[in-house]
Amino acid sequence: MYTGKHAHLRPLQPAFIMASTGETVTYRELEARSNRLAHLFRKQGLQRLDHYSIFMENNSRYLEACGAGERSGLYFTCVNSYLTPGELAYILTNSESRILITSKAKLDVAREAIKECPRIELCIVADGDDESDRIVGLEQATKGLPKTPIADEYNGTAMLYSSGTTGRPKGILRPLPEQPPSQQLPLFDFLQKLWQYREGMIYLSPAPLYHSAPQAAVNLTIRMGGTVVIMESFDPERYLQLVEQWGITHTQLVPTMFSRLLKLPEEVRQRYDLSSLEIAIHAAAPCPAAVKDDMIKWWGPIIHEYYGATEGLGFTACNSQEWLAHRGTVGRVLLGDLHILDENMQACPKGTPGTVWFKTASPFEYFNDPTKTKEARSADGSMSTVGDVGYVDDDNFLYLTDRATFMIISGGVNIYPQECENLLITHPKIADAAVFGVPNPDLGEEVKAVVQPMPGISPCDELAAELIAFCSQSLSRQKVPRSIDFEAELPRLPTGKLYKRLLRDRYWGSKTSRIV
Repeated sequence: MYTGKHAHLRPLQPAFIMASTGETVTYRELEARSNRLAHLFRKQGLQRLDHYSIFMENNSRYLEACGAGERSGLYFTCVNSYLTPGELAYILTNSESRILITSKAKLDVAREAIKECPRIELCIVADGDDESDRIVGLEQATKGLPKTPIADEYNGTAMLYSSGTTGRPKGILRPLPEQPPSQQLPLFDFLQKLWQYREGMIYLSPAPLYHSAPQAAVNLTIRMGGTVVIMESFDPERYLQLVEQWGITHTQLVPTMFSRLLKLPEEVRQRYDLSSLEIAIHAAAPCPAAVKDDMIKWWGPIIHEYYGATEGLGFTACNSQEWLAHRGTVGRVLLGDLHILDENMQACPKGTPGTVWFKTASPFEYFNDPTKTKEARSADGSMSTVGDVGYVDDDNFLYLTDRATFMIISGGVNIYPQECENLLITHPKIADAAVFGVPNPDLGEEVKAVVQPMPGISPCDELAAELIAFCSQSLSRQKVPRSIDFEAELPRLPTGKLYKRLLRDRYWGSKTSRIV
């Protein structure tokens, strides 16, 4: 969130507004805050390419926490704010973060996590007070530091985490050129044009700021000199109120939000003036065709879709007209070189599903994990995949038919099931476990566990409740199964590999697509 240019051009214009309170932070104030925090980073000894993490709910200090890193040449990791202490500690350690920025609402979790993280030199509480030499309040820590830029400004960027099939999240590290923060990275130039960002735009951000999509969208809005309205959490009617109240021009949602908007009573949907909307982007999960149809009928042909992994392997996109002509597509390739390949790495014919591979649009590696980096690449290193399955039509529009290796997408959040499976099989009453996604009309998918009890243990509702409570002690709430079924024996191949598709297909029925 580089504000240097606009702090001079439009110092008193709101850079962002918090939706629930109306708290407004101008470009001048955001610039001063970001600079003070950047000075604190240097004071703590953080230099270009060092790492820190942010673990907070959406609040009025989030953007400066990112902006300070973006002008200091640092990698900053925005962490899922629902993680448990153990999950947070793993990311802090793996990312080699030296500073953690958190909030009073998340401090108890942060305090527990950093006990396991000796590399964390300082925990900054954005809206709190000093507790110790290691846990300090942001205001006190930056008091007296200059509100002007640091002497050695460099462009920094987010290093976000993407879970792998092993269940352990992986940091996605992209090269960071040695350039000033006023010069944005090439990917942002591309997105800025694609998403029709412009001076004077007003962007409504309804999603958690730790996600990659809001990160990019908010960053671009600030760089364009627009105003961001940040929802602390999503509520469908409140969303519509905000569009009318602030004259929102641009926004980005996930399909679950579309679904919840459409479920509002007709009189509520028609109550608000949405005519200011110029473009609404959606991604993060495949959108049910019926939902997208209804949204285009309601909002008009302003709905744009894109598909791309956080890894930045490639990028497809389509506007409303293209989607209506190719119903169900996630677009044509705009970045990268797409290949649909079978198990033998041979090209699939048009219309035939295979693994989606890209000759990488932008280089990346999984931080400190050369094994996982190698696994994501073809044998010759020229292509990468995250395991999605799809096909292209005669017009080269891409369609997705399955998830990356049993990844669950629930409400736009990626959930990888092996972590939960590994936990369940540690329970003394469970011999084997499988976790996967099953249809949910609101979230797209929900987490389902199927378990094999130990001999002599009878399946019952009480045992299911016990297992759900057991998972809740160690996993963030999105990863905890909503329901548990029982099987006498789970289907495993002679090699020991769990043949999970046999189980999952029972819940998806005869659908040829895993996308609801």
